[in-house]
Parts: sequence; structure tokens; C-alpha cells
Amino acid sequence: MTNNIKLNPKLDLVFERTTSLSPEQIWQGWTHPPTLMKWFCPRPWKVIDCKMDLYPGGQFYSVMQSPEGQGFPNHGVYLEVVENKKLIWTNSMIEGYRPVHCLPGEFHFTATLLISKLDKGTHYKAIVAHADEDGYDKHVKMGFQEGWGKAFEQLEEVFNVK
Repeated sequence: MTNNIKLNPKLDLVFERTTSLSPEQIWQGWTHPPTLMKWFCPRPWKVIDCKMDLYPGGQFYSVMQSPEGQGFPNHGVYLEVVENKKLIWTNSMIEGYRPVHCLPGEFHFTATLLISKLDKGTHYKAIVAHADEDGYDKHVKMGFQEGWGKAFEQLEEVFNVK
């Protein structure tokens, strides 16, 4: 397992935290649907459905719901699964590595989560690689840093950790 990912500042967004969550807690947050549904998107948004087949080629599916009640389904596929250490998925494919087209306003990305145990706490790094600068810009305008930050705080709340 290599964590030496070459970043492209025009295409890749990075979110990092050092936390007192254990690697196992972060892993559970990302791989156990009932846990993920408690924290995955910043409130008042919520996740109302989630399905995971946790193996390369398996589905990662969630439905986010806006405060107004509108549902936003998200389809993806896992590319790499290394328990308590690394999780990679993309929305450019669905289960079985079937390619998908972007709908208007959507963008393709691949997310890499790296979890590293430290002497005190855990280092968490999320890298979201976009297919093009337009997708990158859309994700920035959506509030990537703020949104992922708030969601991570909610993950810590799930486990009563700060």
C-alpha cells in the first residue's frame, strides 16, 4: 500500500485532520452504513439511505437530503479497500466498474482516504481528485473545506471525541 500520491493543485482538494478518534472508529464511520448516515453531510442536510459493498468493484451508494426534503442520490464504486488504513472510491463508475456519464451540473472525482495511527491520535487525510478544473471549481464553490470539516466534526461527535 503506497500513500505517495502526487497532488495536482489544479485538480485535487485535500482535507486533513489529526484527531483522537482511533483508526477503527474512522473506518467504522466510513464503512458502516448506520454510522455513516449520522455524520456524512453537514447538518441540516442528512443521509437518508446508504448501501455499501466493501470490496473493489462494490457499490458505494448514498442519498443526501436537503433541508427542503429533496433527495440527491450518489453512486460510486470502491477501487481499493485496506481495513483501518485506506479507502478509495470514485463516482465515475458504478458497481462492477461500469463507467457512467455525468449529468448536467455534476462532476467526476476519485476520493482517497488515508488513515494513519500516531503516537497520540490518528492522522486522517482525504484527497479528492477531479477529472477537470471545472469539477474542481464546482467542488470548491460547494464549500469543500467547510463541508468536509463540519462533517468530520460530526464524525467526532458520533464517537463523543473532540
